[in-house]
Amino acid sequence: MRSDTSLVAAVPDRPAVPKGRRDLTVFEAVALAATRDAAIACQPFVGRGDKHAADAAATQAMRRALAEAPGLGIVVIGEGEKDGAPMLYNGERVGAGGSGFDIAVDPLECTTFCAKGLPGSLTTIAIAEATALLRPGPSHYMDKLVVPPAARDVIDIADRPEATLARTAAALGKEIAELRVVVLDKPRHADLIERLRRAGASVTTPSDGDVGGALEVLLPSGEADLLMGVGGTPEGVMTACAARALGGGMQARLAPQSDTEARTLAGAGRDVGRVYDVEDLVAGPAFFVATGVTGGSLLARPRALDGGVVMTESLVISERSVRTALGRSAPEHQEVR
Repeated sequence: MRSDTSLVAAVPDRPAVPKGRRDLTVFEAVALAATRDAAIACQPFVGRGDKHAADAAATQAMRRALAEAPGLGIVVIGEGEKDGAPMLYNGERVGAGGSGFDIAVDPLECTTFCAKGLPGSLTTIAIAEATALLRPGPSHYMDKLVVPPAARDVIDIADRPEATLARTAAALGKEIAELRVVVLDKPRHADLIERLRRAGASVTTPSDGDVGGALEVLLPSGEADLLMGVGGTPEGVMTACAARALGGGMQARLAPQSDTEARTLAGAGRDVGRVYDVEDLVAGPAFFVATGVTGGSLLARPRALDGGVVMTESLVISERSVRTALGRSAPEHQEVR
């Protein structure tokens, strides 16, 4: 039994669904159910040190919810293969049957945060028209550049980071010293972080969570101006769905992080030098949903209310609106403290 209350903010300058395009609102309820159920299923594992158990619980809960979808969904891109974790696998079909739709999914974003009991873990999914999402093949990692709508026309991921800062600052009407950049704290980014700071920008370096970092850039209420660097390909495709809906700017290119991945991509005919714009990553209407798992600046953690009811907080980003959905459900056999 579920119910929700929504706080809605319209997305400016976004048209209604054009004739001939599928209205994706029919999938929003099942996407919300999938992320909520996954977030609740993770709760017994928060802070218990077992990220794979948490990911497995989230994946199983999400798969059960997606089985009720009013159509036939294809998982275009999942997360588990990169992490060696349980997964909704690429090519998996879910739903009750009918018209097709694309799915990009990470049942548990920031598994390590969940295992350590740290804020920032989310359950995430993006749904798009059939064939709209990029099929990246065996790509696990992607170099990304994400900016707010005002800077979407000035970016070039091939630019030096110093030039990107200058162009973005000018587009946003800021000084470089006022810019806030999100870059994952990984050894591969040591030089990038140093250059950005030397240029005068403030750089936030979370250990994981580039979806959350990208949302801080794209949302009007966000606290960042750019996201830069290499992160997961699944997160990149989901971020593109949010960027398209919000009118933000994004470019990406495949970025293999091992010789094996590079050989696999080459064997699959993938061009690692190609730059993908938002429209290449998601070529049609799409929406993005996330539910909080461990709390944080974006979304609260699920909490138990009287009578066994659990309250969840979710974010739904579509071409029509950005809304926060407060869900109430009575899950069976779940532990929420």
